[in-house]
Amino acid sequence: MSTLQLTRRRGLAAAGWLGPVVRRLGSGLAVLWAAATAAYVALLFAPGDTVDVLIGDGLDTPERRAQIIAEWGLDRSALEQYGDYLARLLRGDLGHSYILQRGVGDVLSSQIWPTVSLALTAAVFGVALALVLALATAGRRSRFGDLVGLSELVVVSVPPFLIGILLLAVFSFTLGWFPVSGDRGLVSLVLPAVALGLQISGVLGQVLREGLERALEEPFAVTARSRGITEWRLVIRHALRHALLPAVTLLGWFTGVLLGGAIIIEAVFGRPGLGQVTVSAVTGKDMPVVMAVVLLSALAYVTVSTIVDLAYLAIDPRLRRSR
Repeated sequence: MSTLQLTRRRGLAAAGWLGPVVRRLGSGLAVLWAAATAAYVALLFAPGDTVDVLIGDGLDTPERRAQIIAEWGLDRSALEQYGDYLARLLRGDLGHSYILQRGVGDVLSSQIWPTVSLALTAAVFGVALALVLALATAGRRSRFGDLVGLSELVVVSVPPFLIGILLLAVFSFTLGWFPVSGDRGLVSLVLPAVALGLQISGVLGQVLREGLERALEEPFAVTARSRGITEWRLVIRHALRHALLPAVTLLGWFTGVLLGGAIIIEAVFGRPGLGQVTVSAVTGKDMPVVMAVVLLSALAYVTVSTIVDLAYLAIDPRLRRSR
């Protein structure tokens, strides 16, 4: 292949990526703007005075009220207030917690890593377990496969917080292998990650297994077998790629499970993190923190959704040509 042809092919490949990426980033920014607007409208139309809503259960003094009015521009028109709010967000200013007496950005940044580490560990555990079990049981009828399928149905049906309580009862209170609560390094991360990741592995394992079994019945699989390829190589090199598309779709669902489940799991295991911050902000009516958590959740969802769309394009190049 000549240098000109190679350059032209690379240019076409880049052009195939450019359009979908730009459109996806544009839609992601639109979702973030809508989330920010919805949070602001919820604050604006909340029952009672806006200053009272922002103060929540914090100390109510004339100085505090004057500070809130100046910070949020409540002495201006609604349109000017909205413009100031968006400008502050673009600068990374999430406001001030009038209960914790700290900037909201500082509150979230000090608690985000425990939640991120829990979510990532749970995701890695869930995906790895689902992949191993799906590869071990796809296309095979055995008692082990039936047991795996039954186990997946059980972990999908049982709420993660109940799994967490059972894990605590067995491995912490009875056996004493893991700490009961707190954040004491990797050892205290095992049980929360397992409790949160089992539901992911149950759903993903079923989807992967079904996708693999469907792919193994496709004409390309029959052709590959006729050429003498081993069954294991067929699964790994060909069928798995076809099974990944429906599995990748679940990443958006994973985000909701991890964000929502982390709040409850952190409470069950007494771990620090955004879960504790969110619960405290809701019960204390700390509206700036609640709004910031909503925006952070929207950002996480948009990020994962963008990654999912780009993963589609990487797995199936035909999608780049169709967009």
